[in-house]
Amino acid sequence: MRRALGRRLTRLRIASGMSRRDVVESRLGISEPTLHRIETGKVPVTGANVRALCWLYGADQSITDALADLALGTSQQEWWDASPVIPEWFKLYVGLEASASRMFGYDGEVVPGELQTPEYARAVFGAEQPADVEIAERHINLRMQRQRTLFARNPPIRLVTVLGEGALTRPVGGETVMKGQIEHLRRLSREETVDIRVLPFSVGAHAAMAGAFRILEFDDPDDPDVVYLESHVGALYLEEQVEVDEYRRIFDLITKDSVPVGEFR
Repeated sequence: MRRALGRRLTRLRIASGMSRRDVVESRLGISEPTLHRIETGKVPVTGANVRALCWLYGADQSITDALADLALGTSQQEWWDASPVIPEWFKLYVGLEASASRMFGYDGEVVPGELQTPEYARAVFGAEQPADVEIAERHINLRMQRQRTLFARNPPIRLVTVLGEGALTRPVGGETVMKGQIEHLRRLSREETVDIRVLPFSVGAHAAMAGAFRILEFDDPDDPDVVYLESHVGALYLEEQVEVDEYRRIFDLITKDSVPVGEFR
């Protein structure tokens, strides 16, 4: 909802011929960083700010009222908003994941969080040698909550994941944990809307060797599709059409070279 409102306000500003600097200089009391966060859907927006911006952009009363009503929903807190454990840069991703209609992902080294068993997740967090074991356990519980939210959706999300063979052959947590993890992946892949695939080592060089990524797609035209790239300390969100299309091209290439997880031995 925040992204949809932000996109609509951005279109109004551009149609009015105003830059963000022009908005700041109009003395509405909205700083340039705040306007950027509003337009990119990263913060709640008050109805008063929406009405002030619509007035500045010359929007008619019906548009102003509709966007002010939309602003009411941007203040609604989801479970991840209040969590002190989830980094701020990741909260945006969790919100996108919760509203995406389709998600396509590649990871060559690790099973992604939405597909992990608790035992596998515990081994992954343990390898990072966290200073606070209790916080690590809270991360694991939140990861499981994310999974429950994702797979309980109605209608269900369409999920396609390509894993590198290394993600299934590296004994994360030991043989027993990995056996349980692989069985979990095969069980999930039997769901009609879930497709989990493996990119074998025998393929050799492949198109996604630059690293892991996810593509999130949305049905709402005011919600642009996003490519998500994660590091240990932050994340990059790509929304430009040419960027998203390139990652779609890369994903199509590795999907053709992959096999269903149920057929992988």
